[in-house]
Amino acid sequence: MNTDLSALPDDFACDVVVLGAGGAGMATALCAAIAGLSVLLVESTEYVGGTTALSAGTIWVPNTIHAAGTDDTPERAAQFRDRAVGDHAPPALRRAFLAACPAVSARLEAQSDVKLRAYRLHPDYMQELPGAALRGRALEPLPFDGNRLGAAFALLRPPIPEFTVLGGMMVDRADIAALLNMTRRPAALRHAVALLGRYALDRISHQRGARLVMGNALVGRLLASLLARGVRIVTRTELVALRRQGAVRGPVNGVTLRHGAHSREVAARRGVVLATGGFNRHPARRAAWLRGVPAEHCAGAPGHTGAAQDLALQAGAGFAPEGQENGFWAPVSLRRRPDGSQAVFPHFVMDRGKPGTVCVTAAGRRFVNECIGYHDFVRAMFAAGGVPAFLLADAVALHRYGLGMARPMARARGLRPMLADGYLTEAASLAELAGKLAIDGPALAEKVKEMHHFAAPGVARAFGRGRPASHRMNGDPNRPGNPNLGPIATPPFYAIRLWPGDIGAARGLATDARARVLDAAHAPIPGLYAAGNDMQSVMGGVYPAPGINLGPALVFAAIAADQLARAAA
Repeated sequence: MNTDLSALPDDFACDVVVLGAGGAGMATALCAAIAGLSVLLVESTEYVGGTTALSAGTIWVPNTIHAAGTDDTPERAAQFRDRAVGDHAPPALRRAFLAACPAVSARLEAQSDVKLRAYRLHPDYMQELPGAALRGRALEPLPFDGNRLGAAFALLRPPIPEFTVLGGMMVDRADIAALLNMTRRPAALRHAVALLGRYALDRISHQRGARLVMGNALVGRLLASLLARGVRIVTRTELVALRRQGAVRGPVNGVTLRHGAHSREVAARRGVVLATGGFNRHPARRAAWLRGVPAEHCAGAPGHTGAAQDLALQAGAGFAPEGQENGFWAPVSLRRRPDGSQAVFPHFVMDRGKPGTVCVTAAGRRFVNECIGYHDFVRAMFAAGGVPAFLLADAVALHRYGLGMARPMARARGLRPMLADGYLTEAASLAELAGKLAIDGPALAEKVKEMHHFAAPGVARAFGRGRPASHRMNGDPNRPGNPNLGPIATPPFYAIRLWPGDIGAARGLATDARARVLDAAHAPIPGLYAAGNDMQSVMGGVYPAPGINLGPALVFAAIAADQLARAAA
């Protein structure tokens, strides 16, 4: 396939131009194509997939067919949504999202390669709220064979390298469990052998594994669906201007695009959709809206510069009011790769809630339940002055579960480079570890002793670690008692630094419930739509459940496509 802008026919025009080929943009283009519209999908970087390709690919969409047999109902989902989000997001957007979830999920699965499933247990994070669910709302894409894409496989944004094993094999939670238990369980051994065998075959013809999971699987499925429907895609292409018909305030009916020295205008008979990922790498808005966190701590893809939003502002659009947070957060650890690039490793679930670990500030104090959601974990870091925070583990925990980029079952020589460059700190005693990290030693010793006492009865009195099901699922299922608690007693002891990192934008352009971008008078700008992180989050900067970024992105992508299908050319 040719993704060069100059390859478009001279007289090319289409019904819809979608700007941004992340999850929201790809879903918008797909839903528009399903509706019979002609689409041009424009991506500024060399890859499609955006931050979706780097993510776990979880999609929070209540009340779908995957919730059958659970206690999920529209009323319970609405109750949970409203108690969690409150007045941080407009009620009309919240209602439109929940109302559309079942139909959007059914349409994608019936009319495209997007196939989803529910985890047996994948709880909402805020289990204390009325209406919270343990399962059925958070869906994941089924694994996908990238070989089905042919040459287009090279278009997919690769996953974060540190989230792969053996130099390029993607793994999800089930795969990790199999690899860690393959010497103890026959079923795990069979799973691991199949994984490794498949990966060996893939490396004959690819630079990485072609068995895709998590966000890469969702992007692969979206791309396969777009190619099957003949959607044109151009990459490395910059939006220069939004075109308007006739007068200055006429409908948006096209764009000016540029690829290198080549530029051209493209007419969009029905309208233009902004899905470029939001403002996270926009220098001015980042500085003003993301608490001073450096851009080097951003775990998202590089394309979300906010440049398209700047052009929307020139067309009369405006940003919605600030919610609880302007961005979505995750604790990250940082390390310089051998090629000089910066590795930003998000600490979602793999280490923070495991037995034998604890997180403290430089004062040696615990400040949070280490198992809580990544967004709220970072908010607790800010509140406690815990920047950076320190995640500690003993030798047993490091070997069993890993610690950030230090993999489980790593041998001593595998840890040496991380010890040498300071990513990982090792010490023979807690006092020595405290000295190396400039942590208050006596306070640290007291907190470790406290965790040891909690581990014995399996009850975490301070911060309630391991009490809710949403926390216990990320612990060690093989550990008797509380799966999140264990003594920190076996030397050597290890630590890494955790920093606030952003994984998405919560604040975006003001839209109505039909994904139409609004002007200063709260009237829709004809022909201009937004989806994903370019529009204001339906969650208002609150993170109550897994997949609350990607779920609304796909749902409002479909809503925008529906509006475009109804719009007059």
